[in-house]
Amino acid sequence: MSVLCIGEALIDMICTDKGSTLSAGENFLKKPGGAPTNVAAAIAALGGEVYLSAKVGNDPFGKQLQEVMDSFGVNTQHIHLDKNYFTTFAFVSLMLDGEREFVFNRGADAQLNIEEIKLIDLSQQHIIHFGSATAFLEGELKEAYYYLLKEAKATGKIISFDPNYRHLLFGDKQDSFIEQSLLFLQQADFVKLSDEEAMLITRTSSLTEATEKLLQICPGIFAITLGKEGTLLGLTGKTITISSIPIQPTDTTGAGDAFVGAVLYQLDQYPSKDLIQLSIDEWTKIIQNANKAGARTCEYMGAMEAFRHLNSAIFN
Repeated sequence: MSVLCIGEALIDMICTDKGSTLSAGENFLKKPGGAPTNVAAAIAALGGEVYLSAKVGNDPFGKQLQEVMDSFGVNTQHIHLDKNYFTTFAFVSLMLDGEREFVFNRGADAQLNIEEIKLIDLSQQHIIHFGSATAFLEGELKEAYYYLLKEAKATGKIISFDPNYRHLLFGDKQDSFIEQSLLFLQQADFVKLSDEEAMLITRTSSLTEATEKLLQICPGIFAITLGKEGTLLGLTGKTITISSIPIQPTDTTGAGDAFVGAVLYQLDQYPSKDLIQLSIDEWTKIIQNANKAGARTCEYMGAMEAFRHLNSAIFN
């Protein structure tokens, strides 16, 4: 069994002048990234079998992304090098509280298309993870995203979804983002959201209201990450909150992706598609382990560097 992640692969340019805005920062560190790329790397680091479907430029940065994924053990046969578009960049500034400021320079990741998705042998996949906010923008990637969702449903795959909202991308297209997220929420077996995303997508003003709506909307399981407050898990009409791991964060980049990767790594060990059949005790253990993976990631600068320190031994 294995996991397939689809979506953005990019280069994070991290401002190393911590606490500086992007406009004030002068020093930057180049790191491979992109939400589904991070999830794939985390799964591989934990020892799972995972494929990444993405497009990068046929340039030094795209080749670096492919090489880094190879080094983790991610199957990269569905990473495509585009000679017409440059690899996408995300400039990231780290605030003193560990939060981030983003600016995107989008390129090749938007060009992944349906014909390239058709090259994937879905019979080899157990879980399909959709975790790329950029896929909800108009273009080839959006069409490929929806095509894969339809094929995943038709072939009975476990569907995982992380909306990864970024205001910079959807400032005046927020309604479109919400509508598309709701469609995926209603199709997914597992959904991961932040508390802000939960309230945004449900158009509510409190976590309690958002949770009540998600219990009605989501046919599967949802997890709302709450930072130091832990993770709220919704399943079978009820919710429980699972404690987080106390840390002093160095960089929160990739923590949510490590969380998702840890959940999917564990779910891939279960042969059944019906995640509802897992007990609350089993789900609690899965989320506890995912919280550990997210916490470990916050202790290092840059997601990929953090994932080098991930392995399934942290679950013990």
